[in-house]
Amino acid sequence: MHYLLPFLILGLVIIHLVFLHEQKSSNPLGVQISSDKIPFHPYFSYKDLVRATLIIFTIFFINKTNPYFLIDPENFVPANPLVTPTHIQPEWYFLFAYAILRSIPNKLGGVIGLLIRILVILPLSLIGKTQQNSKKEIKFISFWTFIIIFIILTWLGIKPVEEPFLRLGIIATRIYFAWFTIILLTN
Repeated sequence: MHYLLPFLILGLVIIHLVFLHEQKSSNPLGVQISSDKIPFHPYFSYKDLVRATLIIFTIFFINKTNPYFLIDPENFVPANPLVTPTHIQPEWYFLFAYAILRSIPNKLGGVIGLLIRILVILPLSLIGKTQQNSKKEIKFISFWTFIIIFIILTWLGIKPVEEPFLRLGIIATRIYFAWFTIILLTN
């Protein structure tokens, strides 16, 4: 999937650009005079080409001048098959889920907690379309509460499994699931 998905996305981008050239885009500003319009090609095509060239040149320059600049220093530690490294952690976008998994002592309970973490988001997509603007402040506070809980769980996913991080992870996990319960019950 990691190999094929970029090619699929690239193909969809190319198809999108072909349809954009063939059908033209909509006119959200309502400009009626053709002289006020700017064609997509060559102006935006050259602009995108310059950006892509700069990005590729920057990556090439870093790779040729200092190839180990973006590599984690832990990759140079010799492997010991008898000892599990203590620094193992997932990528940054899975750290909050890793903190939830570590906070539940039972393995099956941890897997169920991760499944519930995903399934609890589904009803939230149905909520909010019929709400009034009178709840704007409550939505604002609720959103930033969720963001803060998410950031705390992500930070706790980096930390080692020891006190006080273990206790904080349990508390943050309970607050995380309580937040979803409160949101679903109040809407």
